[in-house]
Amino acid sequence: MTEGPQSTSKAMAKRPIVAVVDDDPAVCGSLKFALELEEFAVCTYHSGAELLRAGDLEGFNCFVVDQRMPGMTGMELIEVLRKRQLATPVILIISHPNAALSARAQKAAIPIVEKPLLGNALVEHIREACRA
Repeated sequence: MTEGPQSTSKAMAKRPIVAVVDDDPAVCGSLKFALELEEFAVCTYHSGAELLRAGDLEGFNCFVVDQRMPGMTGMELIEVLRKRQLATPVILIISHPNAALSARAQKAAIPIVEKPLLGNALVEHIREACRA
């Protein structure tokens, strides 16, 4: 886990802060690297429970959440965030989403970006979310 949004430096505080939640350390590391190159401040978490223990979740501008994680799926994490009245935009990442998940995400206005994360689709969704 990296530092939470409340402990970012003043220089980083000017950049949108993105939380990446994925149980794969390689995915977390590569997304952190790529998004920091795009001028985002990034905090990584390896599970939904780890994110929920992080403290000030309102300090994030966007959450990027993997759907397939042990313990708590991405959609389950999003449900917990919404029950906590947290309206921060969320982007779901997944390999091969099924029709039921796609419909559920669409109904909740949650964009899905499919893995492998090729091109700029994820960055474009994050930029749009941070502008909202």
